[in-house]
Amino acid sequence: MSLESVRAFFQANAPDIDVIVTEASSATVTLAAQAHGVEPAQIAKTICLRVGDETLLLVTSGTARLSNRKFKDRFGGKPRMLDAEQVLELTSHPVGGVCPFGVASPLPVYCDVSLRSFEKVVPAAGATNAAVRITPERMAALTSAEWVDVCGE
Repeated sequence: MSLESVRAFFQANAPDIDVIVTEASSATVTLAAQAHGVEPAQIAKTICLRVGDETLLLVTSGTARLSNRKFKDRFGGKPRMLDAEQVLELTSHPVGGVCPFGVASPLPVYCDVSLRSFEKVVPAAGATNAAVRITPERMAALTSAEWVDVCGE
């Protein structure tokens, strides 16, 4: 299912990157940081948002807070989070495992500049106990993401 779509994505696009499956849950930023031995800020959280008629994936540092003003300036409207069922339907990933890899529907991906502070980040990988270690630049390149500055003030 979802974990398999992420594995297939990496097999096809970046076979050198391993999907890490842990015994412990990594469904939240705090749990993911503990499971992977990194600071919470190094977790790359993916949020599925809708603005107007557009649905998008935004990947930010685990501790970054979305700025409504910056988001509205960039995207022309207020962000609205999708519910868990909508996220699962659009991405094939459960909440807690949402990532920009191997998604069911083609969605635009945006990476917040908050990720650039790190040599490597740890985004989820389609399950609540799966992740990868990847440089922010490579993650953006693999997902055709656009860099934006929509967190903080």
